[in-house]
Amino acid sequence: MIRLGSKSPTRAKILKAHNIEFIQSGGEFDEDTITTQNPKSFAYQATLGKFDELYKKYGIEEYPLLVSDSVVTANNLLLRKAKDKNDAKRMLELQSGNQTSVISCMKYKSKTLELIDISITTYIFEKFDEKDMQNYLDSNEWMGKAGAIMVEGFCKPYIKEVIGYESTAMGLCVEKLKVFLD
Repeated sequence: MIRLGSKSPTRAKILKAHNIEFIQSGGEFDEDTITTQNPKSFAYQATLGKFDELYKKYGIEEYPLLVSDSVVTANNLLLRKAKDKNDAKRMLELQSGNQTSVISCMKYKSKTLELIDISITTYIFEKFDEKDMQNYLDSNEWMGKAGAIMVEGFCKPYIKEVIGYESTAMGLCVEKLKVFLD
């Protein structure tokens, strides 16, 4: 059993799909306190900020703690969580017909192990259909997602090529984590 330090239903779904028992306890870390525009640095700093907050609250005595954060890049721009529908549209337009990378950082700590990993999955997308994109924007499913991207949903039919693990793009590279849990 581990403690997933995240409110993300997608990260919970990843752990369930890989039969990793967990309890979920999200925090309140403010990502807006991070000023870097470097995507790897942002993911790393956000993960450490969230981890530190939850470690102070829960420690690791009862359960090991796992925290993860993700960002998206397209055209060398850091794409965080969209602030509103117009921002989400801007981000999706940058990714449409383009190469997009998702960078996920995780930190796992138990009594015997401390693991920090930064993983990258890159997608090459076909051009998004305008009507499909508008329907996705209207659905609000993009809310809370880095870069407004949803590779397991809206973006899936537009994927031409994938380089990396799908779990990384969904917010947690479970393939790397599992090696240390088994």
